[in-house]
Amino acid sequence: MNDLSPLAARLRALEPSCGPVRLVAVDGHAGSGKSTFASRLAAALDGAPVLHLDDLAAHGSFFTWTDRMREQVLEPLSRGERAAYAPYDWTARRFTAPRGLEPAPVVLVEGVGAGRRALRPHLARLLWMDLPAPASWARGRHRDGPALSAFWDAWTAAETEHFAADPSRPHADTLVQQLPVGYAWREGPRPAAADAPPGHGG
Repeated sequence: MNDLSPLAARLRALEPSCGPVRLVAVDGHAGSGKSTFASRLAAALDGAPVLHLDDLAAHGSFFTWTDRMREQVLEPLSRGERAAYAPYDWTARRFTAPRGLEPAPVVLVEGVGAGRRALRPHLARLLWMDLPAPASWARGRHRDGPALSAFWDAWTAAETEHFAADPSRPHADTLVQQLPVGYAWREGPRPAAADAPPGHGG
Protein backbone atom coordinates (compact mmCIF):
# COMPACT_ATOMS: atom_id res chain seq x y z
CA MET A 1 0.00 0.00 0.00
CA ASN A 2 1.16 3.54 -0.67
CA ASP A 3 2.87 5.07 2.35
CA LEU A 4 0.79 8.10 3.23
CA SER A 5 1.65 7.89 6.92
CA PRO A 6 3.91 11.00 6.91
CA LEU A 7 1.08 13.10 5.48
CA ALA A 8 -1.42 11.51 7.86
CA ALA A 9 0.80 12.36 10.83
CA ARG A 10 0.96 16.01 9.76
CA LEU A 11 -2.82 16.18 9.42
CA ARG A 12 -3.30 14.68 12.88
CA ALA A 13 -1.01 17.37 14.30
CA LEU A 14 -3.09 20.26 12.96
CA GLU A 15 -5.31 22.37 15.19
CA PRO A 16 -9.02 21.42 15.05
CA SER A 17 -10.95 23.54 12.57
CA CYS A 18 -14.61 22.55 13.02
CA GLY A 19 -15.34 22.02 16.69
CA PRO A 20 -13.06 19.13 17.76
CA VAL A 21 -12.64 17.99 14.14
CA ARG A 22 -9.76 18.59 11.74
CA LEU A 23 -11.75 18.89 8.52
CA VAL A 24 -9.51 18.13 5.54
CA ALA A 25 -10.71 18.74 1.98
CA VAL A 26 -9.57 16.72 -1.03
CA ASP A 27 -10.51 18.77 -4.09
CA GLY A 28 -9.67 18.58 -7.78
CA HIS A 29 -11.25 18.16 -11.18
CA ALA A 30 -13.63 15.27 -11.82
CA GLY A 31 -11.55 12.24 -12.74
CA SER A 32 -8.39 13.47 -10.99
CA GLY A 33 -8.27 10.58 -8.50
CA LYS A 34 -9.80 12.23 -5.43
CA SER A 35 -11.84 9.26 -4.27
CA THR A 36 -8.98 6.78 -4.49
CA PHE A 37 -6.57 9.12 -2.76
CA ALA A 38 -9.08 9.97 -0.02
CA SER A 39 -9.71 6.28 0.61
CA ARG A 40 -5.99 5.57 0.95
CA LEU A 41 -5.42 8.62 3.13
CA ALA A 42 -8.36 7.59 5.35
CA ALA A 43 -6.75 4.19 5.81
CA ALA A 44 -3.48 5.87 6.80
CA LEU A 45 -5.53 7.85 9.33
CA ASP A 46 -6.74 4.60 10.92
CA GLY A 47 -10.11 4.65 9.21
CA ALA A 48 -10.95 8.34 9.27
CA PRO A 49 -14.49 9.07 8.03
CA VAL A 50 -14.82 10.27 4.43
CA LEU A 51 -17.70 12.45 3.24
CA HIS A 52 -18.16 12.18 -0.53
CA LEU A 53 -19.68 15.32 -1.99
CA ASP A 54 -21.38 13.18 -4.65
CA ASP A 55 -23.71 12.26 -1.78
CA LEU A 56 -24.74 15.90 -1.30
CA ALA A 57 -24.96 16.93 -4.97
CA ALA A 58 -27.87 15.98 -7.21
CA HIS A 59 -28.98 15.98 -10.84
CA GLY A 60 -29.45 19.54 -12.02
CA SER A 61 -27.88 20.78 -8.79
CA PHE A 62 -24.23 19.80 -9.03
CA PHE A 63 -22.84 22.63 -6.89
CA THR A 64 -25.75 23.98 -4.87
CA TRP A 65 -25.18 21.73 -1.87
CA THR A 66 -23.70 24.38 0.46
CA ASP A 67 -26.81 24.70 2.64
CA ARG A 68 -27.12 20.91 3.03
CA MET A 69 -23.44 20.73 3.95
CA ARG A 70 -23.77 23.46 6.54
CA GLU A 71 -26.98 22.21 8.15
CA GLN A 72 -26.38 18.46 8.00
CA VAL A 73 -22.61 18.29 8.52
CA LEU A 74 -20.79 21.45 9.60
CA GLU A 75 -23.14 22.60 12.34
CA PRO A 76 -23.30 19.23 14.17
CA LEU A 77 -19.55 18.64 13.86
CA SER A 78 -18.82 22.15 15.13
CA ARG A 79 -20.70 21.19 18.30
CA GLY A 80 -18.81 17.91 18.60
CA GLU A 81 -21.96 16.01 17.68
CA ARG A 82 -22.55 13.18 15.24
CA ALA A 83 -23.66 14.54 11.87
CA ALA A 84 -26.34 12.92 9.73
CA TYR A 85 -26.72 13.64 6.03
CA ALA A 86 -29.06 12.23 3.39
CA PRO A 87 -27.04 10.69 0.51
CA TYR A 88 -28.32 11.21 -3.02
CA ASP A 89 -29.07 8.11 -5.10
CA TRP A 90 -27.94 8.98 -8.63
CA THR A 91 -29.86 6.06 -10.12
CA ALA A 92 -33.17 6.59 -8.30
CA ARG A 93 -32.68 10.38 -8.45
CA ARG A 94 -33.69 11.00 -4.85
CA PHE A 95 -32.16 11.56 -1.44
CA THR A 96 -32.15 8.48 0.78
CA ALA A 97 -32.12 7.62 4.48
CA PRO A 98 -29.68 9.63 6.62
CA ARG A 99 -26.15 8.35 7.09
CA GLY A 100 -24.08 9.14 10.17
CA LEU A 101 -20.75 10.94 10.26
CA GLU A 102 -18.81 10.86 13.52
CA PRO A 103 -16.86 13.88 14.86
CA ALA A 104 -13.56 12.00 14.52
CA PRO A 105 -10.21 13.74 15.08
CA VAL A 106 -9.81 13.96 11.27
CA VAL A 107 -12.70 13.92 8.80
CA LEU A 108 -12.02 13.98 5.04
CA VAL A 109 -14.34 15.79 2.62
CA GLU A 110 -13.77 14.55 -0.92
CA GLY A 111 -15.23 15.95 -4.11
CA VAL A 112 -15.20 18.70 -6.69
CA GLY A 113 -15.63 21.96 -4.82
CA ALA A 114 -14.56 20.66 -1.41
CA GLY A 115 -12.32 23.70 -1.13
CA ARG A 116 -15.00 26.20 -2.10
CA ARG A 117 -15.20 29.63 -0.48
CA ALA A 118 -18.04 28.70 1.88
CA LEU A 119 -16.15 25.71 3.31
CA ARG A 120 -12.63 27.11 3.64
CA PRO A 121 -13.17 28.77 7.05
CA HIS A 122 -14.00 25.32 8.44
CA LEU A 123 -11.00 23.50 6.93
CA ALA A 124 -7.79 22.54 8.68
CA ARG A 125 -6.14 21.80 5.31
CA LEU A 126 -7.06 21.95 1.64
CA LEU A 127 -5.44 19.32 -0.58
CA TRP A 128 -5.71 19.66 -4.36
CA MET A 129 -5.22 16.74 -6.77
CA ASP A 130 -2.91 18.44 -9.23
CA LEU A 131 -4.03 17.00 -12.57
CA PRO A 132 -5.22 19.49 -15.23
CA ALA A 133 -8.88 19.50 -16.21
CA PRO A 134 -8.49 18.00 -19.72
CA ALA A 135 -6.51 15.01 -18.43
CA SER A 136 -8.85 14.53 -15.47
CA TRP A 137 -11.98 14.65 -17.58
CA ALA A 138 -10.49 12.25 -20.15
CA ARG A 139 -9.80 9.77 -17.35
CA GLY A 140 -13.32 10.16 -16.02
CA ARG A 141 -14.94 9.69 -19.41
CA HIS A 142 -12.81 6.61 -20.09
CA ARG A 143 -13.73 5.18 -16.69
CA ASP A 144 -17.48 5.73 -17.10
CA GLY A 145 -17.76 4.84 -20.77
CA PRO A 146 -19.87 6.28 -23.62
CA ALA A 147 -23.17 5.63 -21.83
CA LEU A 148 -22.47 8.59 -19.56
CA SER A 149 -21.16 10.91 -22.27
CA ALA A 150 -24.11 13.30 -21.99
CA PHE A 151 -23.72 13.43 -18.22
CA TRP A 152 -20.05 14.32 -18.62
CA ASP A 153 -20.91 17.06 -21.11
CA ALA A 154 -23.22 18.64 -18.55
CA TRP A 155 -20.81 18.06 -15.68
CA THR A 156 -17.75 19.59 -17.33
CA ALA A 157 -19.73 22.69 -18.29
CA ALA A 158 -20.98 23.06 -14.71
CA GLU A 159 -17.53 22.40 -13.24
CA THR A 160 -15.93 24.98 -15.52
CA GLU A 161 -18.49 27.55 -14.45
CA HIS A 162 -18.04 26.69 -10.76
CA PHE A 163 -14.25 26.98 -10.71
CA ALA A 164 -14.36 30.19 -12.77
CA ALA A 165 -16.45 31.79 -10.04
CA ASP A 166 -15.04 29.99 -6.99
CA PRO A 167 -11.61 28.45 -7.66
CA SER A 168 -10.08 26.09 -5.11
CA ARG A 169 -6.54 25.53 -6.38
CA PRO A 170 -5.24 29.06 -5.59
CA HIS A 171 -6.19 28.43 -1.95
CA ALA A 172 -4.73 24.92 -1.66
CA ASP A 173 -2.28 24.30 1.15
CA THR A 174 -0.95 21.16 -0.50
CA LEU A 175 -0.78 19.94 -4.11
CA VAL A 176 -0.97 16.15 -4.54
CA GLN A 177 0.35 14.37 -7.61
CA GLN A 178 -0.42 10.75 -8.38
CA LEU A 179 2.69 8.82 -9.43
CA PRO A 180 2.97 5.43 -11.18
CA VAL A 181 3.36 4.10 -7.63
CA GLY A 182 2.14 6.22 -4.75
CA TYR A 183 1.83 9.98 -4.46
CA ALA A 184 3.99 13.06 -4.10
CA TRP A 185 2.90 16.27 -2.42
CA ARG A 186 4.28 19.76 -2.16
CA GLU A 187 3.29 23.16 -0.86
CA GLY A 188 0.37 24.72 -2.66
CA PRO A 189 -0.29 28.29 -3.78
CA ARG A 190 -1.25 29.05 -0.18
CA PRO A 191 1.91 27.84 1.60
CA ALA A 192 1.37 25.16 4.17
CA ALA A 193 2.38 25.86 7.75
CA ALA A 194 5.69 24.78 9.20
CA ASP A 195 4.07 21.61 10.56
CA ALA A 196 3.46 20.31 7.03
CA PRO A 197 6.64 20.53 4.90
CA PRO A 198 6.65 18.99 1.42
CA GLY A 199 6.99 15.21 1.31
CA HIS A 200 6.17 12.15 -0.71
CA GLY A 201 4.54 8.77 -0.47
CA GLY A 202 6.11 5.61 -1.79
